[in-house]
Amino acid sequence: MKEFDNLISIMKELRGENGCPWDKKQTLNSLKEYLLEETYETLEVMDEGGDKLKGELGDLLLNIVFQSQICEEKKEFNIKNVIETLTEKLIRRHPHIFLNKIEGLSAEEVKTQWDKIKSEEKEHEDRKSILDGIPKTFSPMMRAEKIIKKVSKVGFDWEDINDVLDKIQEEIEELRVELKKGKDKEIKDELGDLIFSLINLSRYLGYNSSDVLENTNKKFERRFRYVENNCEIKKENIVEMKKKWQESKKIVG
Repeated sequence: MKEFDNLISIMKELRGENGCPWDKKQTLNSLKEYLLEETYETLEVMDEGGDKLKGELGDLLLNIVFQSQICEEKKEFNIKNVIETLTEKLIRRHPHIFLNKIEGLSAEEVKTQWDKIKSEEKEHEDRKSILDGIPKTFSPMMRAEKIIKKVSKVGFDWEDINDVLDKIQEEIEELRVELKKGKDKEIKDELGDLIFSLINLSRYLGYNSSDVLENTNKKFERRFRYVENNCEIKKENIVEMKKKWQESKKIVG
């Protein structure tokens, strides 16, 4: 594709002898924060789509091209190798499309097949536990979600939603006990167990806990902004603030 080839040429020039001082200075390590930043910015506009998403996807692509150029300079691989590896992987992990042409597979069956093929690949052969391979760079919530999904696939799961709710109630009671004792480590342990159980409940219901929490973040922000706009924000005015908070539920949702 002409446009993609042009992008690669621009990146090479930016990193070249007479290129941009900032671009020439970057390393794989220095690009980590930009990759993370661009990923979160992309997530923020995915629901909107359109030009905003197009721009953020371009920024993500830039990071991939940038890293590939650095690795080419180190004589490790280039962007062509990255694309070839991805192409081979997609064909290998979709045998029902590209090899034996099996029809009628459900999305869940395809996912199970994908995971089986992935586990047999050379780059993953050193994984001994089903929990191996979960990125340590994931946020704690993302790690919890991934852990729960992986163990549930092998049957380590609750049989009924009431069991999940009972577990949450159990964790609340255990937290109450430790709060009375006042020991910091035990309180944090029980609070962590409670949060983990709530993430498990979200997964059991078929929801992404990060999305659920973000919806609540947005709702809280809408309501508190309403409170800010309709009364004086200070401790001494807590009664009025609470009144406006209840009012906000009906007005801003």
